Amino acid sequence: MYRCLTPPTEAATMALGRVRDVYGVRRVEFSEADKTVRVEYDATRLTEAIIHQLLRRSGLDVVERVSLIPPQPAPEPVAASTAG
Repeated sequence: MYRCLTPPTEAATMALGRVRDVYGVRRVEFSEADKTVRVEYDATRLTEAIIHQLLRRSGLDVVERVSLIPPQPAPEPVAASTAG
């Protein structure tokens, strides 16, 4: 998932449609409310760098990659046992 600075123009929207035609891209979803684009792809055929490049070439103003894995809580410290 990638965050975009601005919503896609009509030309960028048409170009995103062509990204779907790339062998290995399974799905492209754009959320106008969140200003994000999510690309589902076959990682055995494409890499994250290639997907990022395809999005930039389509005209999207990609700002950052958004992790789909929520932040994990820090492990609690293990209390030292008091042997007496």
